[in-house]
Amino acid sequence: MDRIKEHFGSKIAPAQAEIKAFLAEHGEKSLGEITVAQVYQGMRSMTALICETSKLDPQEGIRFRGYSIPELQSLLPKYPGGEEPLPEGLFHLILMNEMPDDDDVRRLSNSWARRAIVPPHVFKTIDALPMTAHPMTQFVVGIMALRTETEFGKAYARGIGKSEYWEYTYEDAMNLIARLPRVAAYIYRRAYKNGEHIEPDPKLDWAGNFAHMLGYDNEEFRELMRLYMTIHSDHEGGNVSAHTVHLVGSALSDAYQSFAAGMNGLAGPLHGLANQEVIKWTLEMLEDLGTQEPSKDQIAQYVHNTLGAGKVVPGFGHAVLRKTDPRYMAQREFAQKHMPEDPLFKVISNIFDVVPGILEATGKVKNPYPNVDAHSGQLLMHYGMVEYDFYTVLFGVSRALGVLTNLIWDRALAMPLERPGSTTTELLKKKFNA
Repeated sequence: MDRIKEHFGSKIAPAQAEIKAFLAEHGEKSLGEITVAQVYQGMRSMTALICETSKLDPQEGIRFRGYSIPELQSLLPKYPGGEEPLPEGLFHLILMNEMPDDDDVRRLSNSWARRAIVPPHVFKTIDALPMTAHPMTQFVVGIMALRTETEFGKAYARGIGKSEYWEYTYEDAMNLIARLPRVAAYIYRRAYKNGEHIEPDPKLDWAGNFAHMLGYDNEEFRELMRLYMTIHSDHEGGNVSAHTVHLVGSALSDAYQSFAAGMNGLAGPLHGLANQEVIKWTLEMLEDLGTQEPSKDQIAQYVHNTLGAGKVVPGFGHAVLRKTDPRYMAQREFAQKHMPEDPLFKVISNIFDVVPGILEATGKVKNPYPNVDAHSGQLLMHYGMVEYDFYTVLFGVSRALGVLTNLIWDRALAMPLERPGSTTTELLKKKFNA
């Protein structure tokens, strides 16, 4: 057993004992009432899941194992000479519930590099799709093609005990995380760079190698990928992609099946596709206004026109947050440091100044502030990645870190099949009109 896996294995028994004791003492206690509105309105704010890796506080924002994003930027190991946190460090933190050191990070980088070989049939399967297929479609197909490599599926077919489920889920998750950058980069180069593919560089870290395979060897872009992959990795358990991976995984579907399902959720406009919608809306605004340097008054009028047409301003608002997304601020700080005079950054900054007040004045928006999607496109475009329909694939590669960590823990803790009850409107009418 490799040292990373052995280390994780040592965490399981104490966690199982802690949960067993907690349930024995508090299992029958109520967490509160569920309202009729919550049942009809997407189960908003209903506490119904366990997600140990991160927690989203409406006022404080996301915390990974208790650490805020600014704290992670300070505490997580960096690439030699770099200033942004390494995703390997974030993965170690949320998997092990302990802050990693440089050796932990190097060990993970080396493990993922060894696991990163993608079977040829995966590329052939992607190549069978039309070039016009959306990159997220190609990404999900590539993930499912990788499923031929599932260790959990093979072991389950042989017959293994429940106590062994986590070991094979761990192998699948580690292999999948290692191979996703190669698959994603292949799709990018196939779709936008005439199929001129770039071989991986195993000497680089996970995110740096991803940037290299995409064709961006600028060290600043590598730093951006390290930051991007870290802050997009996890967002507690109730968002569509995380919940879907947990739900599908609860049926003992393997990591490939579960993650592919989650990526189909991420592809929705109300979830991960929003980063594509933000930059599209911004570029359309600039075209309609006929200027690359619109004034705040011009932006305000365009926002009013968008709302007046019954549309939303993408990138603003959040189902849980009631403040500016700390992930947005991390990206804004990156832009202020590396590209303060970038014309598109100045536009994004003016949008940041203008939109919240307009949304708040409508009286209909609980959170008028920008979320993570409102900034990422500008950063990517600055370095030449102008193909915004690929942006959600980047999000998907990052999100693998969080959702697959949770899947490993689901199997380690023997989490059951998820099967909530349901009711009908007629039965509710009888209950409350009696």
